[in-house]
Amino acid sequence: MSDQNVAHHGTHSDPNLHIEDDGSTNPQSYLAGLGLAIVLTLASFGAAYTHLVWGPGLPILLAVLAIAQMGVHLVFFMHVNATEEGENTALALGFGIFIVFLVVFGSIVIMNNLSNSAMPSMEQLMKMQR
Repeated sequence: MSDQNVAHHGTHSDPNLHIEDDGSTNPQSYLAGLGLAIVLTLASFGAAYTHLVWGPGLPILLAVLAIAQMGVHLVFFMHVNATEEGENTALALGFGIFIVFLVVFGSIVIMNNLSNSAMPSMEQLMKMQR
């Protein structure tokens, strides 16, 4: 068997071959992420239900808290970090977001185009009745 196949199946006995653990997969990391996610969620609800934040600034605060929430999920749960595996995860995530954006935006453009060409406007309907 080749070294890659042996290492993949876990039967390789080379002491120099080891997988580095960056510490992001231990239970304490997940609990820290859960704690931060809960704090950010409670902060969002607290800002929305109280009058501690100036009214026009509330959407900005909620957007900032939502972005922070996404960052917590990316770092603590999806393990997007500076390692090569984390970079690959970030690239896959970016590609997925790009594809979803293309599908949603393209669907909206197509539906708008169909709506404009298939349904006559109210003015045209009124002229047809006269």
